[in-house]
Amino acid sequence: MQRCLDLAERGRGLVGTNPLVGAVLVREGSMIAEGWHAAFGADHAERMLIKKFDQEVQPNDVLYVNLEPCCHQGKTPPCTDIIIESGIKNVVYGMRDPNSAVAGQGIALLRESGIEVKGPVLPELCRRLNRGYVSLQEQGRPYITLKRAQTIDGKIASPDGSQKQITSQKQDEWSHTYLRAKHDAILVGVQTVIADDPQLTVRCHPERSRRMNKKIDQTLAHPLRLILDPQLRTPLDVNVVNGDLAAGTIIIADREAASENEKELLERGVRILRIPQQDGAFDWRVLWSMLTTPEEDFCGITGILVEGGPKTWKSFKKAGFMDEEVVLVGDNGGPL
Repeated sequence: MQRCLDLAERGRGLVGTNPLVGAVLVREGSMIAEGWHAAFGADHAERMLIKKFDQEVQPNDVLYVNLEPCCHQGKTPPCTDIIIESGIKNVVYGMRDPNSAVAGQGIALLRESGIEVKGPVLPELCRRLNRGYVSLQEQGRPYITLKRAQTIDGKIASPDGSQKQITSQKQDEWSHTYLRAKHDAILVGVQTVIADDPQLTVRCHPERSRRMNKKIDQTLAHPLRLILDPQLRTPLDVNVVNGDLAAGTIIIADREAASENEKELLERGVRILRIPQQDGAFDWRVLWSMLTTPEEDFCGITGILVEGGPKTWKSFKKAGFMDEEVVLVGDNGGPL
C-alpha cells in the first residue's frame, strides 16, 4: 500500500480535481506490475496497470490500490469494469471513495462479481495523501493550509515594515518540498506581490549555497499562483506575471475592477477571475466553484497553501477556511 501511495504522488499537480491514485499487482509477495493516475483525463491507475500488464493473471494475484476503484463513467470508463474483465480475483484498497458516485458502490460491485475485497488498509495515510480531493467531496472547497513565518517574539517583518529573512535554509527547503510542492496552488494578497515580488514556485536550496535559491527544481510539481487582488493592482513588472510564470498565475479580482494592465496580463497568459464581493470580502462560494470546476486547459485545484500576508491570513481565519496552520519560527536576528 505504501508503494501505491508513492506511485500516486507522481500525479501531484497533474490530475486536477481527480484523486491521486496508485495501483500495484502482487504475486507471491512480489510486485509484478504497477500504475498510477498520471494526468487529468488519462487512464486511472488500475486501468493503466492492467492495460500494460503483458502476462496472464493468476488466481492468487492481488491488486492493491490506495482508493476504492471507481464504478461510474467519467472521462474514462469505470475501473471496476476492467478489473472484473482482467480476471483479478483479489483486491485490497486503502480507503473508501468519498465521492457520492462511488462511496462503497465500487467495493460492492467487485464483491458481487466474485472478487474478494479487503480493506481499508492505512486509511489515515491514504486520506492524508488525498486531503484536497476529500475536502472537495466533503466540504465543496479545496483543502486550505495557512503558512506563516515569525520570529520567536512574534514579529513577521522588520521594524520599518520591510521584508525580513526569518527562516533558516533548512526551514525554507522543508517548506518548498513539503508545503509548496504538496499543494495545487499558492495564494497571497496583491500587497505581498507588490512589496516582496515573490516567484511563488518550488525552488531547490543547495546546502552550501543560498545564491541558488531562485533555481527552479524541475523534479517537483509546481503549483499555480493565486493573487487576491480586488482592484486589479498587480503591476506588469513583477515576477508572477512575466515569462513562464505568467501562464500559471490566476488573479482574483472584483467584477467591477478596471485596470489599464488587464489586456496585457491576459495576452501574457494570466487568468483573471471576476468574483463578486460582499461586505468587503470575496464571495467565497463563487470563488470555490470557479477554482474547482475544470474548464478548457484548467483542470481545477483541490489544495491551496495560503502564504499571506497578515490581512490575507485574517480573512481566511475569519471566514473559517483553515484546515491546517503551519508556523515556522526563527530567532530575531538570524535564522534558527
